[in-house]
Amino acid sequence: MTSDIKHFPNLLDMPLKPITSDRLAKPVGPFSPAVRDGDRVYTSGQVAQDPATGKLIQGSVAAQTEQIFHNLKVILEAADKTLADVVKVNVYLTDIKRFTEMNEVYARHFIAPYPARTTVAVAALPLNAEVEIEMIAN
Repeated sequence: MTSDIKHFPNLLDMPLKPITSDRLAKPVGPFSPAVRDGDRVYTSGQVAQDPATGKLIQGSVAAQTEQIFHNLKVILEAADKTLADVVKVNVYLTDIKRFTEMNEVYARHFIAPYPARTTVAVAALPLNAEVEIEMIAN
């Protein structure tokens, strides 16, 4: 950390602030659901955890995507943000053939101009989820 201070003198002036909500399931690892860095909010990747049980919901990629958006809206609300503030989205799918199913749900949650987005296929996700989504909001 001390070597970082030489290169980034404002590092200690701008600590990350965790964003949490009691309307979310507890994270499955040592991370915050989101952090605020100045006015920007970075969400951790969210899978379709049921806030009441912490377990992954059962259902299709569409159902999981819908639950993820519900969870992300809770996080953004806790940070005084909305989906309209989102500038970048990363989507991870365990089967890229399910892209259309995810994308149909995704499209219902944003209006133009749409956030920048990256979608990639991955081998596996936490809790055996089929989709995970993370966002950056300004």
